[in-house]
Amino acid sequence: MISLQLNPIFQEVLEPLGSNAANFFLAASLYHAQAVSFARAAELAGLSWQDFLQRLQEHFQFGYIIADKVVLEDLETVAKFDREFSL
Repeated sequence: MISLQLNPIFQEVLEPLGSNAANFFLAASLYHAQAVSFARAAELAGLSWQDFLQRLQEHFQFGYIIADKVVLEDLETVAKFDREFSL
């Protein structure tokens, strides 16, 4: 298992962004690098997919990234959400 050590300068920068900012930005970076799907990134950030989407839009001005590598998993997540919340 990899042990991460955060550069102390990052703590100063991340502090105004909330208590879970480091996890969110690391998960968002992995998602933007197409290393993980949207659903996996939301899970890694400790957020619901709706909250993760909102934070992506807040900090990056867009939410979803359409990439062949992870698009099928993301489409399944959206379909599952639609099934759970449709009337």
